[in-house]
Amino acid sequence: MRIAIIGAGNMGSWLVESLCLDYEVGIYDMDRSKLKYFFNSRKFLYYEEILDFSPDLLINAVSLDKTIVLFNEIISYLPENCIIADITSVKSGLAEYYKKLGRRFVSTHPMFGPTFGNVKDLSNENAIIISESDEEGKTFFRDFYEGLKIKLHEYSFQKHDETIAYSLSIPFSSTMVFAACMKEQEAPGTTFKKHFSIAEGLLSEDDYLLSEILLSPYSLDQVERISDQMQALIAMIKARDKEQLKEFFQMLRTNIGLES
Repeated sequence: MRIAIIGAGNMGSWLVESLCLDYEVGIYDMDRSKLKYFFNSRKFLYYEEILDFSPDLLINAVSLDKTIVLFNEIISYLPENCIIADITSVKSGLAEYYKKLGRRFVSTHPMFGPTFGNVKDLSNENAIIISESDEEGKTFFRDFYEGLKIKLHEYSFQKHDETIAYSLSIPFSSTMVFAACMKEQEAPGTTFKKHFSIAEGLLSEDDYLLSEILLSPYSLDQVERISDQMQALIAMIKARDKEQLKEFFQMLRTNIGLES
């Protein structure tokens, strides 16, 4: 199988390194300086070289805001039987795009991402494959993820975005509130330093990605849940109600699966 990967960022680079020993892989990026560090792979300088390569699978690994733009630019350089793939963390608009395009596609989401994931050991990480995807494309990514011991889930486009609204908008917005309250801390404790590290990682992400996750049609309800629980906690603190706080702590432990 010949695989072309577009975008030599963190995820694109990881894909090249993970696939190049088992498949014929080529990589393209507008910033040609990024291409010199790859081994066991072809480096494309122009889309015409991808046409000559005639890939069986094209993986679009550019930033979220450029995903559809890139597909539109490169589609005429791909053979008709080439499966196109995206790895975006938000799928808004892609279902309609693929339907209109009328080509075979596979949409997936490696949920460990480049910022927080330990790519040397992915056995505790998860990935989603979109159920509406082409069967051959799903089989490829299923085998790829399972070979890395990544836990695999199959969701529809809608279920994916509902799940991401829960799994990302809650920690993202909570971390943003933490960062918004930040002040200089001369003697930070372990808990503070852990939260600070998470905030640094989150805020190194692209603004467009952060905005798209928070502006998902499914995110507002999740963020409002944070506001409701914060208001309840504020009320307990103001009332100095130790018994209610104890019940609150127990509810939290139950929610995260800790024993009493």
